[in-house]
Amino acid sequence: YGKNTIKFLRLHKEGKKQFVKEVEVCAHLRLTSPQEYLDGNNSLVIPTDTIKNIVLVLAKKNGIPSLEQFAIDICNHFMTTFCQVAYVKAYVQEVPWQRLHEDGVPHIHSFICVPDGIRFCEAEQCRNGPLIVFAGIKDLKLMKTTQSGFEGFYKNEHTTLPERHDRILCGEFFCKWSYGERKDFDFNCIWKKIRECILESFAGPPDCGEYSPSYQKTVNCIQMHVLSRVPQVQVIEVVLNNTFYNVVDMKNLGLTNDKEVLVPVETPYGSCTCTLGRKS
Repeated sequence: YGKNTIKFLRLHKEGKKQFVKEVEVCAHLRLTSPQEYLDGNNSLVIPTDTIKNIVLVLAKKNGIPSLEQFAIDICNHFMTTFCQVAYVKAYVQEVPWQRLHEDGVPHIHSFICVPDGIRFCEAEQCRNGPLIVFAGIKDLKLMKTTQSGFEGFYKNEHTTLPERHDRILCGEFFCKWSYGERKDFDFNCIWKKIRECILESFAGPPDCGEYSPSYQKTVNCIQMHVLSRVPQVQVIEVVLNNTFYNVVDMKNLGLTNDKEVLVPVETPYGSCTCTLGRKS
C-alpha cells in the first residue's frame, strides 16, 4: 500500500539565480505482518498521509540532487526509521522544466516546460536486501522523414501491406534501464548520456542519417548503443509505439502529391518491445 501522485515543486536559490525541480512521487510499502488485512489491526500501519508528509520533508531537508538520489533517500528513510517495513518502492518522475534563454543568455528565474521526454526513476529495497535502482525516459516522440523502410516481410492471403523502401519513421519511446545494485553514480550525467545515445541511434549521422529496415532494428540499435557506451547500465527495455502516416490522394483536386501532405493513422498503431541485458 502507499501514496500515489505526491506532486510538488522544489525551489532552490543560489544568490539571485533560482532552480526548480517539479516532481510526482509514488511511495509504496509492504509491512512485516498482514494483520491489518487479516485482523483489522492497524497498529503497524503507517498512514498514507504520513508517507506523503515524509516525502515532502525529505525534499525540504535533502533537496533533489537527482531523481535517483531522491528515490534512494525515500527508501533509506523508511528502511531505517520503521522496523515494520519489509519492502519499499519509490517512483519519481519529473516535469520537464528548462531554463528560459533570451538571446542565448540564461534567465535567472524563468523557465519553460518543454515536452521532449519525461525523466523518471524507481528505487526498491527489501529488508536485508540490496537497493536496486532503475531509471528511464518516457513520452519521447521522435520522427525521421526518410531513411526508413519495411521490405521482405512474411506474406500470406491476409497481407495487404505494400513493401516500402522509403517511409516516415515516427513513434513514441518508453525506455527503462537498470543499474543493478545501488552504486555511487552521477545519475544526472548518465541519464543525459543515455538520452543522447537514443537520439544518435535513432537519427544517425546529421549529414546523411542511417537506414532503418524496421522498427525492431531501430529498437535494437538503440539498446546496443546504450550498452556499449554506458557500462553502468545492466538491462535496458525499450518500447516503441509507432505512428503511421498515409499520403493524401489529391488526384480529384487536380494535384500530384509526392509525399508532401500526409495524415496520421490514429488507430490501430503498431508497437514493439525488447529487453536486452548483459551476459552475467
